[in-house]
Amino acid sequence: MVELPTGKMKSREGTVVDADDLMDEMFETARQITQELGKVQELSEDEKQHLYETIGMGALKYFILKIDPKKKILFNPQESIDFEGHTGPFIQYVYARIQSLLRKAERENYTFNMDFSLNADERELIKYLLHIPDVYKEAAEQYNPAIIANNVYELAKKYNRFYQECPILKENNTNLRNFRLHLSYTTALQIKQMMQVLGIAVPQRM
Repeated sequence: MVELPTGKMKSREGTVVDADDLMDEMFETARQITQELGKVQELSEDEKQHLYETIGMGALKYFILKIDPKKKILFNPQESIDFEGHTGPFIQYVYARIQSLLRKAERENYTFNMDFSLNADERELIKYLLHIPDVYKEAAEQYNPAIIANNVYELAKKYNRFYQECPILKENNTNLRNFRLHLSYTTALQIKQMMQVLGIAVPQRM
């Protein structure tokens, strides 16, 4: 059951929301917020429109899928598109940030030797990546996509902390730099796959 901040949707009272109208509202909200952040100047108009639709649909789908199917949903369009909250756009942004990082690295082969010790953030991220197969198994056994949705959010949060705490491109140790690039690449791959399972696209740029 999905409810809106204005109350329950009731067909007898004419308060049912048309899906096309809701999607248009999501696209417009995505456009406004993205333009306010000022990150789309280099994109063409077609690329911008595609990005707004990707973010808008991602926000809509994720907000619904992150909640246990047995529970009611209070859907707030503005809240669902917050780039810093428990939302689809936050996860999409983390993925896009990793893609930007990898483009700046200008390489595809992240070879390294383990001549260094892992810090707490690196260990935590690796442990969570190793946990992902169990997430799929649990979600399948319980017929509950919310398990995948909430875990991909946790993965994005852990990467965000790793990104903030661990220098990557500015790291002088080549082995450590390549390791962190490889860890970033692997995280992005898992985020993309988990979001695809939910039917949500992730953009290369945001």
